[in-house]
Order: sequence, then C-alpha cells, then structure tokens
Amino acid sequence: MPHRRHPVLHRLCATVVLSVGALLSIAALPAMAAQSNKWRLQFSGAAESAGELVFEIVPVGKTPVRVTVAIERNDGENRVARKVKTAIDRQAGDWVDAELDDGEDVLVKRHFFRRFSIVLVSSTVKDVRINFDQE
Repeated sequence: MPHRRHPVLHRLCATVVLSVGALLSIAALPAMAAQSNKWRLQFSGAAESAGELVFEIVPVGKTPVRVTVAIERNDGENRVARKVKTAIDRQAGDWVDAELDDGEDVLVKRHFFRRFSIVLVSSTVKDVRINFDQE
C-alpha cells in the first residue's frame, strides 16, 4: 500500500519552508547604515579575483542610487579606490562628490541633500576589505 501524506502536515511543512526562505532572503539584505553628511571608504588588500563591488547610496527620504564597480584581479587598494571614486562620479555624480584621499581612501560628500547612508550591497571580489567611517 503506498504511503499517503496527511494534508494538514503537508501544508504545515510547506509553510515552514516558505517562512525559512523568507527569513533567509531578509537576512541577505544589507544592514541599514547610519546617516551622515560625509563618508570615508577605506580600502585595504589586493583583489585575489576579478568581480564587482555594488554600493547603494541612500539619501534620507529619496530613492537610492546603485553604483557598480568592475574590479580586476590583482587591483591593489589604491586602484580599487580610484575605480570606486570614478564609478561614484559617473553613476551618482549629481548627488554626491567623491574624492581620493591618501590613495586608498574615498571621501563621499553630500551634494543636494543633508544626510545619506552608503552600503556595500554585494561583492564578488575576494580579499578587498572596505571600512565605512562617518566623517
């Protein structure tokens, strides 16, 4: 005689699986960063793989802007910082000003709004570390 599933137990299992999936997708979202009028992004380490860094600039009460940066294998911290600065200028230039500081730091300052957050949404680059400091 074939094994039959109990309908209530089947629905309960499906609900648990969906709930766990929803929790995992929420956990994958970037944590909401603090708000500031200026940020210092400090880069360290050389890229052990090619990939992309994806940042999100979120002004208070405004639509976020995504900035995608292509990184090549063996890019050092100075080159990574320069690429991030250039990408911010090109992709979010009207919103913020970005400048290099000490070669491996990028200062991101407000332009048309008071406060904003900047977060790393995703990275497929190995061994590049980023420290976000409010200024």
